[in-house]
Amino acid sequence: MKRDAPPGTANSSAVGEYKRVLQQVLDARPSGTRRRLAETLGKNRSFISQITNPNYSVPIPARHLDRVFEVCHFSPIEKTKFLEAYRRAHPRRAPDAMPSARWRETTIRVPELNDRAKNKILEDLLNETAQRMAHLLGEK
Repeated sequence: MKRDAPPGTANSSAVGEYKRVLQQVLDARPSGTRRRLAETLGKNRSFISQITNPNYSVPIPARHLDRVFEVCHFSPIEKTKFLEAYRRAHPRRAPDAMPSARWRETTIRVPELNDRAKNKILEDLLNETAQRMAHLLGEK
């Protein structure tokens, strides 16, 4: 006899459902989208593999949804389908129940280090610092 998940916990079939939607969206996007998603979220690519594979039970944290929609360019239909499954999987963490953080882009000028690897490290460090600051401010 299959038991229902306790309130507030993930329903694994619904988790798989929204992950399948995300996987389909990513498959239809240009190569490099998964990498950009990992960079935007400040995570490694294995995390992206876990949150996009319906076979893994790792849920997508609600705080990342706005960035996922932004980077992956969900159509309105894809977003609706995804959010319906997400709400079924995580009724207490559904985006409707959470205040949505407002984001704005800003550009800063940094010196050219004349080394591709060092430039990447500097970019990653600045992105991570901004994400941590937002987290500390309670916006993320």
